[in-house]
Amino acid sequence: MPWSRWDAIGHNGAVSDSSSQPIGMSTGLPSTVIPPLEASARHLLSQALAVDSSARREAVANFVADHPRILDGWAELGGLGRDTMESYAAYRVGYHRGLDTLRANGWRGSGYVRWEAPSNHGFLRCLLGLQRCAAEIGESDEAERCALFLLQLDPSGVPEAFGSIASVGD
Repeated sequence: MPWSRWDAIGHNGAVSDSSSQPIGMSTGLPSTVIPPLEASARHLLSQALAVDSSARREAVANFVADHPRILDGWAELGGLGRDTMESYAAYRVGYHRGLDTLRANGWRGSGYVRWEAPSNHGFLRCLLGLQRCAAEIGESDEAERCALFLLQLDPSGVPEAFGSIASVGD
Protein backbone atom coordinates (compact mmCIF):
# COMPACT_ATOMS: atom_id res chain seq x y z
CA MET A 1 0.00 0.00 0.00
CA PRO A 2 1.47 3.42 -0.93
CA TRP A 3 2.41 5.86 1.80
CA SER A 4 0.15 8.84 2.24
CA ARG A 5 0.64 12.00 4.19
CA TRP A 6 -2.16 10.87 6.48
CA ASP A 7 -0.08 7.90 7.66
CA ALA A 8 2.12 10.21 9.70
CA ILE A 9 -0.71 11.94 11.55
CA GLY A 10 -1.80 10.38 14.83
CA HIS A 11 -5.26 10.35 16.33
CA ASN A 12 -4.57 13.58 18.21
CA GLY A 13 -3.40 15.35 15.04
CA ALA A 14 0.29 15.24 15.96
CA VAL A 15 2.82 14.22 13.35
CA SER A 16 4.36 10.90 14.29
CA ASP A 17 6.89 10.46 11.49
CA SER A 18 9.92 8.86 13.19
CA SER A 19 12.20 9.92 10.34
CA SER A 20 11.68 13.61 11.12
CA GLN A 21 14.79 15.60 11.87
CA PRO A 22 14.82 18.66 14.08
CA ILE A 23 14.62 21.90 12.17
CA GLY A 24 17.49 24.27 12.89
CA MET A 25 16.26 27.81 13.31
CA SER A 26 18.62 30.49 12.08
CA THR A 27 19.11 33.80 13.79
CA GLY A 28 20.20 35.49 10.57
CA LEU A 29 22.19 35.07 7.42
CA PRO A 30 24.70 32.23 7.37
CA SER A 31 28.43 32.89 7.54
CA THR A 32 30.90 31.14 5.29
CA VAL A 33 34.50 30.58 6.29
CA ILE A 34 37.06 29.55 3.72
CA PRO A 35 39.21 26.68 5.04
CA PRO A 36 42.63 27.79 6.31
CA LEU A 37 45.75 27.33 4.22
CA GLU A 38 47.71 24.17 4.76
CA ALA A 39 50.91 24.81 6.69
CA SER A 40 53.09 23.85 3.71
CA ALA A 41 51.37 26.35 1.41
CA ARG A 42 51.51 29.06 4.07
CA HIS A 43 55.24 28.39 4.44
CA LEU A 44 55.87 28.57 0.68
CA LEU A 45 53.99 31.86 0.39
CA SER A 46 55.88 33.32 3.34
CA GLN A 47 59.15 32.29 1.67
CA ALA A 48 58.12 34.06 -1.54
CA LEU A 49 57.23 37.18 0.44
CA ALA A 50 60.54 37.09 2.30
CA VAL A 51 62.78 37.43 -0.75
CA ASP A 52 64.48 40.72 -1.58
CA SER A 53 62.00 43.37 -2.71
CA SER A 54 63.51 43.46 -6.21
CA ALA A 55 62.61 39.78 -6.74
CA ARG A 56 59.49 39.53 -4.54
CA ARG A 57 56.89 40.09 -7.28
CA GLU A 58 58.42 37.35 -9.41
CA ALA A 59 58.63 34.98 -6.44
CA VAL A 60 54.97 35.55 -5.57
CA ALA A 61 53.97 35.20 -9.24
CA ASN A 62 55.77 31.84 -9.33
CA PHE A 63 53.97 30.79 -6.14
CA VAL A 64 50.60 31.77 -7.68
CA ALA A 65 51.42 29.90 -10.89
CA ASP A 66 52.10 26.77 -8.82
CA HIS A 67 49.13 27.33 -6.45
CA PRO A 68 46.45 29.23 -8.39
CA ARG A 69 43.67 28.34 -5.94
CA ILE A 70 45.36 30.03 -2.99
CA LEU A 71 43.62 33.37 -2.65
CA ASP A 72 46.24 34.89 -0.36
CA GLY A 73 48.73 34.53 -3.21
CA TRP A 74 46.49 36.51 -5.58
CA ALA A 75 46.00 39.20 -2.95
CA GLU A 76 49.76 39.49 -2.45
CA LEU A 77 50.38 39.53 -6.20
CA GLY A 78 47.81 42.30 -6.60
CA GLY A 79 49.62 44.33 -3.98
CA LEU A 80 52.91 43.86 -5.82
CA GLY A 81 51.60 44.86 -9.25
CA ARG A 82 53.90 47.06 -11.30
CA ASP A 83 50.99 49.32 -12.22
CA THR A 84 47.28 49.67 -11.55
CA MET A 85 46.23 47.43 -14.43
CA GLU A 86 48.51 44.58 -13.37
CA SER A 87 47.17 44.85 -9.82
CA TYR A 88 43.60 45.04 -11.14
CA ALA A 89 44.11 41.85 -13.15
CA ALA A 90 45.53 39.90 -10.20
CA TYR A 91 42.81 41.08 -7.84
CA ARG A 92 40.12 40.24 -10.40
CA VAL A 93 41.39 36.69 -10.86
CA GLY A 94 41.65 36.27 -7.09
CA TYR A 95 38.13 37.59 -6.64
CA HIS A 96 36.67 35.15 -9.19
CA ARG A 97 38.64 32.22 -7.79
CA GLY A 98 37.39 33.30 -4.39
CA LEU A 99 33.76 33.14 -5.50
CA ASP A 100 34.43 29.58 -6.70
CA THR A 101 36.03 28.73 -3.35
CA LEU A 102 33.12 30.22 -1.40
CA ARG A 103 30.59 28.26 -3.45
CA ALA A 104 32.58 25.07 -2.90
CA ASN A 105 32.31 25.75 0.84
CA GLY A 106 28.57 26.24 1.00
CA TRP A 107 28.09 29.90 0.13
CA ARG A 108 25.01 30.34 -2.03
CA GLY A 109 25.35 33.94 -3.12
CA SER A 110 24.20 35.53 0.11
CA GLY A 111 25.34 35.53 3.68
CA TYR A 112 28.38 36.76 5.49
CA VAL A 113 32.06 36.29 4.70
CA ARG A 114 33.62 38.11 7.63
CA TRP A 115 37.04 39.65 8.15
CA GLU A 116 37.18 38.11 11.63
CA ALA A 117 38.08 34.74 10.03
CA PRO A 118 41.73 35.03 8.89
CA SER A 119 41.16 32.38 6.23
CA ASN A 120 38.70 34.77 4.52
CA HIS A 121 41.32 37.51 4.19
CA GLY A 122 42.68 36.41 0.82
CA PHE A 123 39.27 36.69 -0.83
CA LEU A 124 38.29 39.88 0.95
CA ARG A 125 41.65 41.51 0.18
CA CYS A 126 41.18 40.63 -3.51
CA LEU A 127 37.71 42.19 -3.49
CA LEU A 128 38.99 45.28 -1.67
CA GLY A 129 41.96 45.60 -4.06
CA LEU A 130 39.63 45.20 -7.04
CA GLN A 131 37.39 47.94 -5.64
CA ARG A 132 40.32 50.31 -5.17
CA CYS A 133 41.78 49.64 -8.62
CA ALA A 134 38.38 50.03 -10.27
CA ALA A 135 37.98 53.41 -8.57
CA GLU A 136 41.48 54.42 -9.65
CA ILE A 137 40.89 53.61 -13.34
CA GLY A 138 37.48 55.28 -13.42
CA GLU A 139 35.32 52.14 -13.40
CA SER A 140 32.87 53.76 -11.00
CA ASP A 141 30.07 51.23 -11.43
CA GLU A 142 32.39 48.32 -10.65
CA ALA A 143 33.96 50.18 -7.74
CA GLU A 144 30.49 50.88 -6.30
CA ARG A 145 29.39 47.23 -6.73
CA CYS A 146 32.55 46.00 -5.02
CA ALA A 147 32.14 48.50 -2.16
CA LEU A 148 28.53 47.42 -1.63
CA PHE A 149 29.50 43.74 -1.80
CA LEU A 150 32.24 44.24 0.81
CA LEU A 151 29.70 45.79 3.18
CA GLN A 152 27.13 43.08 2.49
CA LEU A 153 29.68 40.37 3.22
CA ASP A 154 30.74 42.03 6.46
CA PRO A 155 28.55 44.91 7.65
CA SER A 156 31.10 45.77 10.35
CA GLY A 157 33.30 47.15 7.57
CA VAL A 158 36.90 46.73 6.54
CA PRO A 159 39.28 46.51 9.51
CA GLU A 160 41.63 49.46 9.78
CA ALA A 161 44.66 47.18 9.29
CA PHE A 162 43.52 46.55 5.69
CA GLY A 163 42.86 50.17 4.79
CA SER A 164 39.57 51.46 3.57
CA ILE A 165 37.17 51.32 0.67
CA ALA A 166 38.13 53.87 -1.97
CA SER A 167 35.78 56.75 -2.55
CA VAL A 168 34.08 56.59 -5.91
CA GLY A 169 33.51 59.43 -8.33
CA ASP A 170 35.81 62.01 -6.77
